[in-house]
Formats: sequence, C-alpha cells, structure tokens
Amino acid sequence: MKIDQRRIQQLQTGEPGQGPVLYVMAREQRVADNAALVYAMECANERRVPLLILFALGPMFQHGSARHNEWMVASLREVSENLSKKNIPFFLVMGEWSTVVADFVQTNAVGEVVLDFNPLEPVRSWREDLVKKVVVPVTVVDARNIIPVWVASPKAEFAAYTLRPKIHRLLPEFLLPVPKLPALKVSYDKSVPKIDWGVVRAFRQCDYSEPVPATFIPGEKAAQTQLKYFIEHILPEYEAKRNDPVLNGVSGLSPYIRWGNISVATIALAVKASDAPGTAKDVFLEELIVRRELAENYCYYTKDYATVSAAHAWAQTTIEEHAKDKREFLYSYEEFRDSKTHDDLWNAAQLQMVIEGKMHGFLRMYWAKKILEWTPDAQTAIDIALRLNDHYELDGRDSNGVAGVMWSICGLHDRAWNERPVFGKIRYMNYAGYKRKFDVKSFVAKYSDKSESSLFA
Repeated sequence: MKIDQRRIQQLQTGEPGQGPVLYVMAREQRVADNAALVYAMECANERRVPLLILFALGPMFQHGSARHNEWMVASLREVSENLSKKNIPFFLVMGEWSTVVADFVQTNAVGEVVLDFNPLEPVRSWREDLVKKVVVPVTVVDARNIIPVWVASPKAEFAAYTLRPKIHRLLPEFLLPVPKLPALKVSYDKSVPKIDWGVVRAFRQCDYSEPVPATFIPGEKAAQTQLKYFIEHILPEYEAKRNDPVLNGVSGLSPYIRWGNISVATIALAVKASDAPGTAKDVFLEELIVRRELAENYCYYTKDYATVSAAHAWAQTTIEEHAKDKREFLYSYEEFRDSKTHDDLWNAAQLQMVIEGKMHGFLRMYWAKKILEWTPDAQTAIDIALRLNDHYELDGRDSNGVAGVMWSICGLHDRAWNERPVFGKIRYMNYAGYKRKFDVKSFVAKYSDKSESSLFA
C-alpha cells in the first residue's frame, strides 16, 4: 500500500533532477508511521536514488523556551538513532531554515524535496521562500491529520458542526494504518557528518531554568508508552473524568502530537481497537480528530489567524462595541506570568502550566477568558494568552493553542451569547460556574505552596 496521493500537495512542479530525494523533517519528528517519510522513500525507490533526511535548526522561535528546545533535541536524537538502524542518512544543519534547505539542495544536487505540512507562520513563509530559491519539485505531505486539511474542506469552516459531517464521511477512506516504510533500494555512498548533540542543544542559547518537567519524557518510544498507559488506565473513564482538573483523566498525549513523536492515526486506531466503552472512545476521538482538525482548518485557511480581524463578523462587532467598557482589574504580562492576579483558580492554573508544562484543558478556557476580562482590549488579550501558552506549554505553538485562544477571546467556532459588559456576546465563564463543575478548593490547594516557583522567566 502506498501513500494516498490526496495527502500530497505540490508547491513546485516539474521533472525531478537525477539526484537524491530530500525529506526535510520538521513537524513530524518520528520514524514510525510517518507518511511524509514513507512518501519520500517511495519517491527515492521509484527513481532508484538515495533518500536523505535533513533537519534545519533555526534560531529559537517566538516565545520558545528551553523546555521546547530540550524536547526537540531529545526527539531528534532518537530519530537519528532510529534512522541509523535503517541505514538512512540524517543531517542536522543549523541556520536560517530556507537558506539551509536551499543550500543543502544545491550542495547535494538534490532532485526533489519533500516537506512536512504545517499551517502556521513562519513556516508558511519559509516554504514560499524556499520555492523561490530552488528549481526542483517541492512537495508537502500532510502527515499530521487523519483527513488531509485540503481534502477535508476547501474553506475555513464556521464551527465543528459544519466540519464534522465532512470528516465522518471521509474517515473510512483515511483512518487507516500508515503504510510501512519500505526498505531503501539505493544507499547513500558518501560520509554523513557526526552530530554533536551538545552543540545542537546550545545553539539556541536557552535559559535552562525551565527544563522539561519530570512528568514527561520526550520522543517516539515515550509517546508509545504514554498511549499504552492512556488506553489501559485512563480511556475507560475518559468521558466521566476528562473535565475534572483534580483527577488524572486526560490522555497526556498532546505534547507528543505537537512534536510529531506519534502519528494521530496510530492513536485513533489504537483507541478504536481498545476495549474501552464506546462512549469514551467517541468522546476522545471527537477531540482528537474533529476538534483538532478544525483548528488545523482554521489556521490553514486564515491568513492573520491570531488577530481580532480573523474573528467572525458578529464577534468583531461585539468586541468593538465593548472595547471601551471599564475593566474591574487590569494586569500586565508580568503579573499574569507570575500568577499575581486576585483569582486563586486562575493563579493555580497558570502555576500548573509553568511548573508541569501542561495546563488542564478544561481550565485553559477559563484562563484565556479571564485574560480578556483583565486586559485593555481583545488583541492585547490574544497576544498575552498566546505568549504565555507558547512559552510554557509543551504543546504550545500549535494550531490547537491558536484556536483555543481565539475561541475563548473572540468566539471562534462558537455562537453569540447573552450580552454582558467587556465580553459583549462572547461566551462568558466565571469562578462560581467552575466551582459547580469540580473541587476548585482542592485544585488551588495543590499549587498554593508553589507561588514562588523559580521556573518563571
């Protein structure tokens, strides 16, 4: 079985050169069940040329932190070892992404280039820049989504209810195991530079007071272990416990998905094959597939996806009408960062994110909405929420984070609600409502002695 051609998008067409196929690994940091890697191998074998894998390591991305750098380095080291076992050469070159890739293509007489799909900036601009610099075919493979984003819908969807039927209609065709990686037919006969992982780790000059929290282990092997634990111990009660931050009722898989350590298809198929109750599986798969791919759809089809101007028309109107409403509290970025608000639940949620690298999903909505309530305007709220999310969350800088913040602050994929000050018709959430949902006092107590954490930066 070969990779479905609908998963492929040609950025630059033409006849391949006679040289090797280059797969530029970026978003999908794994060897197992990687459709982009499989497709690149298929191309190399069909043309009887070597396959080269390149990771172009650029400067630290906006709001990135040491915990992200550590996760990436650990993931890539494991990738390098796994590729070595298959005699597939892996190169890691440091510098500006599009320049590194273009130079590598020229130096190695590459015949065609295969890229990971990513709907976010600055990756979109990097791809456009690369196409201007090289003359060989350039292909993007959506190895992230069950339904390739351009197949699922040709436009930005209004809400989950508009995308869901399209997804479900296509699932039987696409929710299949990723084809096995074929053996390499033509070996690379040149030397591959040895990677100095200490130099790689130090390249981005991070503040290492923010390591990967001890509750997580990066990489492919750890991702498979976490999936097994989730299915055996958490999934059976997922429906009942997932929205209670006091309980361990979530999958813990989002960092592994974000870093491409595991295929979403692998997760979905394992969940479907499990003995968990059908309702638990359905609830989880709704989040994993429909809601996550809705976020991908939004970022892919929306140019300025992290701005008020990207919100629905009704939301833009209500935000503008309430822009000058008096805020009872106003906090700076630093006060939010350091959990210095008057709200003990918000402070505890922020501390959980900083210390553990993962805020409970049910709290992220409340957390983001309160930032809207306690900042001068909606755009400032978006900027602060994404800055915090992308710096501390292990699954930060991903479509889910963008869509979650935009849903909370700008009513993305939501409807208009009863009008109130500051929020206008944006859905409102309050402390009392959360107290009715779970034991807020217990959650706050868990973090009450950690307010002076040294992890702030």
